[in-house]
Amino acid sequence: MPTRKALKLRRAACARIPTEFGDFLLCAYQNNRDDKEHLALVLGAVEGKAGVLARVHSECFTGDVLGSLRCDCGPQLDAALRGIAQAGAGILVYLRQEGRGIGLIEKLKAYNLQDEGYDTVDANLMLGHDADLRDYEIAAAILSDWRVRSIRLLTNNPAKIESLRAWGTQIEERVPIEIAANAHNAGYLNVKARKMRHWLGALKQTGE
Repeated sequence: MPTRKALKLRRAACARIPTEFGDFLLCAYQNNRDDKEHLALVLGAVEGKAGVLARVHSECFTGDVLGSLRCDCGPQLDAALRGIAQAGAGILVYLRQEGRGIGLIEKLKAYNLQDEGYDTVDANLMLGHDADLRDYEIAAAILSDWRVRSIRLLTNNPAKIESLRAWGTQIEERVPIEIAANAHNAGYLNVKARKMRHWLGALKQTGE
């Protein structure tokens, strides 16, 4: 197995982005691992700060852009930005990891399998992928680029906490970001709790 090359990350450009939640600074990053432009949305003073409210959000075109009800991604993105705005400062790292890392085309194939009765994990496995291929090293590097000393992480995913900590991010608190289920995503959320250890309501798993 080839050795993974050392990550090199560069803040390529930043611009002010006014949103319904406030004026954020959007920064695009380039790296030597992939050809994707990962992003950071920053509000207020976060450099050198501890206890920064943060969200590490993986791209979901169907949920974030189209408002698909098959997942909880779009509402989580909105809730994170709203929470950061209410806190007065924070950072949202937006990773280009569509479909838990399998890409949009493969995600649509997985959706078709789900419509045949397979769950979100089994659909990925049937397509020859792992259940979750996401990597959080770039997110940790972006947080380091902002010299964030520690974060309060908006997440329900213990694997994300474990990965970020393994890459050196100091997480002092987990902040739940649970979205109410609907008729289209209840099964999906149930599988995330049962098979992927996510902390979700009555299905909450024990852990960190």
